[in-house]
Amino acid sequence: MIIKKLMIRIAALGILSLGAQFISVTARAEQVDRNLGIIPAPLSVTSLPGEFRIIVDDDVAIVFGSASAHKEANLFRDYLYRAYGLDVPVVGKKRCRAGKTISFTTDCDISNPEGYSLTVHESEIEVCGRGAGLFYGLQSLMQMCSTATTHREQVTIPCAEIRDEPRYSYRGIMQDVGYHIYPVSFIKKQIDLLARYKMNIYHWHLTEDHGWRIEIKKYPRLTEISAYRAQTCISNYDPELCGMDSTPYGGYYTQEEIRDIVAYAAERHVTVIPEIELPGHTLAVLAAYPELACGDNPGPFKVAETWGIYEDVFCAGKEATFHFLEDVLSEVMDLFPSKYIHIGGDECPKTRWKNCPYCQRRIVDNHLKDEYELQSYFIKRIEKFVKSKGRRIIGWDEILEGGLAPDATVMNWRGINEGIKAVQQAHDVIMAPSEYVYFDYLQGPRDKEPLAIGWGFNPIERVYAYNPTPEGLTPEQQKHIIGVEAPLWTEHMDTHRKVEYMLFPRLMALAEIAWTPVEIKNLTNFLEVRLPEHLAWLDTTRTVYRVPTPIGMRDETLYGSEFTVSLKAPVKGAEIYYNFDGQEPRETDYLYEKPIRIIVPPGEKREIRAIVVTPSGKRSISTTTVFVNNPKPAEMHED
Repeated sequence: MIIKKLMIRIAALGILSLGAQFISVTARAEQVDRNLGIIPAPLSVTSLPGEFRIIVDDDVAIVFGSASAHKEANLFRDYLYRAYGLDVPVVGKKRCRAGKTISFTTDCDISNPEGYSLTVHESEIEVCGRGAGLFYGLQSLMQMCSTATTHREQVTIPCAEIRDEPRYSYRGIMQDVGYHIYPVSFIKKQIDLLARYKMNIYHWHLTEDHGWRIEIKKYPRLTEISAYRAQTCISNYDPELCGMDSTPYGGYYTQEEIRDIVAYAAERHVTVIPEIELPGHTLAVLAAYPELACGDNPGPFKVAETWGIYEDVFCAGKEATFHFLEDVLSEVMDLFPSKYIHIGGDECPKTRWKNCPYCQRRIVDNHLKDEYELQSYFIKRIEKFVKSKGRRIIGWDEILEGGLAPDATVMNWRGINEGIKAVQQAHDVIMAPSEYVYFDYLQGPRDKEPLAIGWGFNPIERVYAYNPTPEGLTPEQQKHIIGVEAPLWTEHMDTHRKVEYMLFPRLMALAEIAWTPVEIKNLTNFLEVRLPEHLAWLDTTRTVYRVPTPIGMRDETLYGSEFTVSLKAPVKGAEIYYNFDGQEPRETDYLYEKPIRIIVPPGEKREIRAIVVTPSGKRSISTTTVFVNNPKPAEMHED
């Protein structure tokens, strides 16, 4: 924190100029971490005296109480060997003769299918749950090991009793691959990290105006034509770089790759939900099958090359459109066993429908009021087909317009009011509002961050502060808020490394708002105590992530004569470098080792700039605090 004499804190520069509500944090660490290093924070934790230790040649065994618990027992054995070089045997309960045991069992009274209990005593650990619950108990146990242990060939776990279960049943991210496509290995890595933080949904946005990414056997032109664009716009924001790259781009996932990813996710209790966009965002489809557009002899079309919304969409008046979509969705549902199928429904212009004789005939024949009710007809018809296959649809909140399909689940992105409207109509809602959980939004000052969409700013503090259940709902309405999701739209994410940067560490904050009750959340504990440990682990995994700036410092101007600057590294083991000369800080500058005293003579100013450098060499953006020994400007005085 910055301790000040004779000075007043005023509005910050840089980050605050973006109009965000910055949440100030301090650099003091808690003496005892109530959450034992676990992210997301557990529902109930009781600390006990003592600790469970595993050392080389210790008389300890990993025990499984049932065949279904054998998998988690093996996973923990592999973790101990990989992380600490400890070779601990796995045995069935009846054969165990060890002095100390680590037991995985399904014999417990936990009703929530994702709930678990974890008890650590000096001579015994027991993890209990069923299915996903047992797996999540394992994740918590591994996190307790990694945050408490500092030595190779030794593990120390604090004694405690934990009972835990999620706040919401739906906890996910949305990965768009329509604008840019990423390797299968990266998709699997994302799924691994979702599972580590008890997230259970991978919403896969597979189709866009700019590219179709899923193989459909019945319609080969979708992968021959729709999966590729001739070129891509370079930037929407720099006038000198707003042209095209003149480079063909594209690709798709085969059905074999998709089945492999779906099975990989299921092993980790992550459900993959596909999204097939309709009736809008379909220009790539029309490039291959122009007859599905409005009018007679429509087209030709080409796969979109610049970002934006396109007026050419599926014709709602032609039966061929629905035949095509039913064929496509049948193959999709064969690949994805998920309860839900996402059908998009967002940002569909009505211009072509207004001038299409087929669409206008559909409106008349079905006694519809306008094109908005025509979209409702479209969605309801698709929902009926999906429901006939034993599935349910999710759609973006535009599906509310013109009347909502009876069993549709709404994904709320345009502000929380649309979600409130849906729950008031007794529809299930997944909250994904852009102003809190869009991870394509900036995390810091635009001039210091990778290129991102123009207007959004969602730093980790803002994500963490979000409560997915809006105020003012009745208890019955609150039950319809089934979860939360963070979308990653990828217009400006042309590499998977940039996706990682935008996802981490915000994923950890998302996991906590999805799992942990509001009354248990604590921003200081999260940012200063647990997150530094988890980022230190992430730093060892070759994952690209945004390194937070020093804890206790931010972009701002302070008025006064004498200051003491006390900082803390946001990544365990990282170093902070700072200077006073106005240059970008680097490793040649001062290394922070103790609080910094700053004295400012009357009429002068001082400036400190700082960066964080992690053990792997990753760097934060720089942070600048200006200290001024002048009277505070009149307009800055408090009322």
